[in-house]
Amino acid sequence: MTDRQPLNADEILDVVDEHDQVVGQAPRGEAYARRLRTRCAFVLVRDAADRIFVHRRTAQKLVFPAHYDMFVGGVVGAGESYDEAALREAEEELGVRGLARPERLFSFLYETPEHTWWSAVYEVRCTLPVAPQESEIDWHAFLTEEELTRRLGTWAWTPDGLEAYRRLLARRADGEG
Repeated sequence: MTDRQPLNADEILDVVDEHDQVVGQAPRGEAYARRLRTRCAFVLVRDAADRIFVHRRTAQKLVFPAHYDMFVGGVVGAGESYDEAALREAEEELGVRGLARPERLFSFLYETPEHTWWSAVYEVRCTLPVAPQESEIDWHAFLTEEELTRRLGTWAWTPDGLEAYRRLLARRADGEG
């Protein structure tokens, strides 16, 4: 399967400035190649037992292929709101319908020499049976926070998801959402 083309390189995204204001549009592949700033939604999914949905991305993903992630989500499409993208992406990746609207917790600007995007972090509880999207996810499990913490130093994690998770833990330690 590694000989397949990356997913969604032609999807049109809004390009935003340092204040998260739309300044243009570009195909996803071009936006990444030219390091244009876009938008992304991260959704931490917990099951009825309060475990966190963790998955490994397929090798065909355009960014961070075959990495583990503790968030579902993805890019915000052109003209789409963060809230719309969070619900759409969560339902698509989990393979469910009728998920509650994810709760927005905070936003941050993710920037590295290779990538830059405004990131909105959400949380949602999913008590529905999941059937993850095979084109996006090639392994998944619900892990306790302790199990997740034990794997942070041993698995290859998406750098943006890891940054979002660290910020979430720091906010919780400070008594914030």
